[in-house]
Amino acid sequence: MSGRSGKRPAARGPLALIPAALALLAAGYALRARRRPAACPYRYRLAVSLPRPFLTRGRLRRALSPSPGERLLEVGPGTGYYALHAARWVAPGGTLHVLDLQQQMLDHTTRAAAAENLGNIIPARGDAQSLPYPEGHFDAAYLVATLGEIPDQDRALRELRRVLRPGGRLVVGELLPDPHMVPLATLRARAAAAGLRYEGRLGTRLGYYARFSVPEEI
Repeated sequence: MSGRSGKRPAARGPLALIPAALALLAAGYALRARRRPAACPYRYRLAVSLPRPFLTRGRLRRALSPSPGERLLEVGPGTGYYALHAARWVAPGGTLHVLDLQQQMLDHTTRAAAAENLGNIIPARGDAQSLPYPEGHFDAAYLVATLGEIPDQDRALRELRRVLRPGGRLVVGELLPDPHMVPLATLRARAAAAGLRYEGRLGTRLGYYARFSVPEEI
């Protein structure tokens, strides 16, 4: 019998440094992403189309509580992962407005909607920091893994409050490992400063939906 254990020796040399180098690159990207928030480029559209186990469509529906006939707003629809379902939640008679900085994302969503015979999605190119809608225009709004990409989150939350009617709902979804993730405590503080009332959370620290509302007029 040989005295060797049969185990291969640990990898040495330049190849052994690859995992550490990749980890450093990922950490560097995450740090830069936090310092310089920016929308996910269209070339990464496959990533925003992947399933999201912590931020499911079913949980979004529970948090948002949409009803037929309502007017909804989604900021940052990407390729329509949530939009195609939300449009059905408010049918018949309701509409879903989708706003994105990138025309390519809007075009992708509208093509997907047309392929599924959905005619109640209304796209608009614009900035969440200056929403192109009148005051009190929407019954509810939502954005998922998007708030952290906006340079001035406080301004965006004030704008969302402005375009929601009294009693209107806002749902914000955040998840790891998104480098732009906004912690719940930070989100609650910013939302309160914008005049939004916190109503609860679905999910965990790994991924959550937080629901807010606009106080009713007295």
